[in-house]
Amino acid sequence: MIGIVDYNAGNIKSVERALDYLKAPYILSKNPADLKDVDRLIFPGDGEAAYAMRELVMSGFDTFLKNWADDKKPLLGICIGAQIIFDKSEEGGSITNGQQSYTQCLGIVQGTIRHFKNVWRDRDLNPQDHSRKVPHMGWNDVTFSGSCPILKGVPESSDFYFVHSYVIQPDNPSVIKGYANYGAMVPAVIQQKNVFACQFHPEKSGKAGLQIIKNFVEGDLEC
Repeated sequence: MIGIVDYNAGNIKSVERALDYLKAPYILSKNPADLKDVDRLIFPGDGEAAYAMRELVMSGFDTFLKNWADDKKPLLGICIGAQIIFDKSEEGGSITNGQQSYTQCLGIVQGTIRHFKNVWRDRDLNPQDHSRKVPHMGWNDVTFSGSCPILKGVPESSDFYFVHSYVIQPDNPSVIKGYANYGAMVPAVIQQKNVFACQFHPEKSGKAGLQIIKNFVEGDLEC
């Protein structure tokens, strides 16, 4: 049985449609207690990091998700769900006297979520002269980096659908299992043991995206 975390952050219906298509049984709930006995957990979402974290804290899903990952149960984060599994995000933060403040996130995987323009700036690119638009929206091919169970049977350089303005920056680059190029390397698939994440929307990415979801809900996730 698959559990879907519903924390008022959107992107639920498309995940449900994908699971219905795959004939995968699931439970959707706003209550962590309803999902405690599922086998695998999908953590989707659209929107803004600070809002999402407030919703997780109010519902108790923040503690639930951290305990779930600590118990080595399979977790798949999608879009904002892929970002807020990390330590902190620039989204929802501010700059005061030259100092960046952050939205504190779940800290399941170590790293920071940074705005595209800041990533480009640190790579000596002038964002005012940069031709790429933010958000990164649309189809982008993904290059695989190392083996990952949820990528089994997915052709190299498949296209996936992205919508995001912030970029995953893991402390440990070895967790990156796939990346896109959008003015800089954009980590697109993450795996840390039992925790998986996709910056893109696999449920909106056609055959290749459905294969990723199928691998997560049905496949052998041991490495």
